[in-house]
Amino acid sequence: MSVVPADVLPGGAPDAEEAAPEPAALGPRARLWPSLAAVYRAQLSRARVARIPLLFVATFQSVGIMILMRGVVDGGGEARAVVAGSSVLVVAFVALNLLAQYFGQLRAGGGLDHYATLPVPPAAVVLGAAGAYASFTVPGTVVTAAFGCVLFGLPLTHLWVLAAVIPLSGAALAGLGAALGLLAPRAELATLLGQLGMSAALLLGVLPAERMPEAVRLARDLLPSTYGVEALARTFAPHPDWARVLGDLAVCGVVGVLSLAVATWAYRRAAVR
Repeated sequence: MSVVPADVLPGGAPDAEEAAPEPAALGPRARLWPSLAAVYRAQLSRARVARIPLLFVATFQSVGIMILMRGVVDGGGEARAVVAGSSVLVVAFVALNLLAQYFGQLRAGGGLDHYATLPVPPAAVVLGAAGAYASFTVPGTVVTAAFGCVLFGLPLTHLWVLAAVIPLSGAALAGLGAALGLLAPRAELATLLGQLGMSAALLLGVLPAERMPEAVRLARDLLPSTYGVEALARTFAPHPDWARVLGDLAVCGVVGVLSLAVATWAYRRAAVR
């Protein structure tokens, strides 16, 4: 009795390579902008209830500082510095301080593992959270700037420049806050760094630069929010120097891009650990 292999017969068993199913094709990678919009909406809805009371605190804090400085500063360039610094301080309180705390707690509590499983680019997570937190600063910053103009007798004509100051300063400070929260080894240290950053924005941004020592002025130039403060303060002058305003805003924008890039790198570094 002869035995004939099945693969030589017509309709015989197929080869193993032909029988193996082909692997399913992976879906396309998530694009940055749709992912960014999704993370932004999610962060905005989550932070809406919890962050609104803190926004009132930030606004009242800045308004209280201006009322206290009103007894010391009469007008001129010092008044412009106080109003501009107090307005940007609202952005620093939310975008720097609160975002540092958020990412510090997210890393300590294992929340980064959730984002690591989502098919979204790391930049979308950082930019979405930063944009959501910075969005909460808009009403408080506008109210603070308008109140300061009325309090110190400054013109309200050019407050439209806040449409550029808020997002650019918010990007720079939010990137710094996210990087501090992601690089800090413990959540408590992230909170401390966020508080120190906001204190630096308070002391170096609100106080007039003319009254600071030279060493402190150099430290002030390294603070990302300084250029947003300078840009806003220049618009309160009788004849604003728009070239210098645009220069300050450009520097603020470059710092924002760099700080967000560092925050994205810090997110990748923290997510793989």
